[in-house]
Amino acid sequence: MPEPTTIAAAALPERASLLHRASGPVPGLLLTVTIAAAAYALRTIPGVNSFSPMIIAILLGIALHNTIGTPARARAGVVFSMRRLLRLAIILLGLQLTTQQVIAVGGPGMLIIVLTLLATFLATKALGRLFGVDRRLAELIAAGTSICGASAVIATNSVTRAPDEDVAYAVACVTVFGSLSMFLYPALPGLLHLDAHLFGLWSGASIHEIAQVVAASFQAGQEAGEFGTIAKLSRVMLLAPLVLGLGMVAARHAAAHAHGRVQARAPMPWFVFGFIALIGVNSLGVVPGAAKDLLVPGTTFLLTVALAAMGLETDLRKLRARGLRPLALGAASWLFISGFSLALIELVY
Repeated sequence: MPEPTTIAAAALPERASLLHRASGPVPGLLLTVTIAAAAYALRTIPGVNSFSPMIIAILLGIALHNTIGTPARARAGVVFSMRRLLRLAIILLGLQLTTQQVIAVGGPGMLIIVLTLLATFLATKALGRLFGVDRRLAELIAAGTSICGASAVIATNSVTRAPDEDVAYAVACVTVFGSLSMFLYPALPGLLHLDAHLFGLWSGASIHEIAQVVAASFQAGQEAGEFGTIAKLSRVMLLAPLVLGLGMVAARHAAAHAHGRVQARAPMPWFVFGFIALIGVNSLGVVPGAAKDLLVPGTTFLLTVALAAMGLETDLRKLRARGLRPLALGAASWLFISGFSLALIELVY
């Protein structure tokens, strides 16, 4: 007959498992929300407020994970934040966009935005092969540069399915070079002979994050700021077709490598359809202004929570193993989108 102490010892793992299941995602969710709140608090420090809370949150998460470590019981909540909350936030982003904004940009302006996005994405992928950067990481950098920074990186990863370290690296790349644009662009309109309208278009078509576009374009005046914001939001609308297109490419790639096995299903990013639906709802003007005043900052907070979770999943040792090649790819992609969009503006206008 087994000793009582032996029975008790054997029951410990089972009790720990039951406790873990009972707590569910709550501990990890509390941790990611706390990190997100700390990111907002840190933005009150002069100089820090030039960075979005999303970027601060992922840095805090990385710092915590690589110094203290992420508690095992927080794992479920961290995963919940990275997946469920992230997708909800991307759906809600649709309430910040309308089809009327695309009309305001005009045919030539929209053509410049679309051509810039496509050329930048394809050029970044080609340069990634040339630089020897992993295909999935190159796709994340391409999406973040060509569309809307960190939001595009984490949305694209729903079909790219890269390791968390790659996502963190891509977010870091687009943050660094988008911030450089934010500081450099305002010194250039006079030198490049760009009026307020064209400077706003250039900013919106080429700077990575929405917040960075706003910060850069408004320094050239109200008109430049407003048009830059509209151009950028029109560019964000293209996130949906890009992610869907990448999903179809991933499905074909999986089918080609099935070799008689059960064919892999396409990674269908259903949340993108929610994103498109809310753009339609917002275009109808049926969402009360008071509700949007709550939903817009709430969406940013949810994205911040998701990136805090991403940081908690990032191992710096694996990140360092990637080396400087992806950073060089981010720099080349940044220079390409800035130069290509400017050349199109000069050609069209």
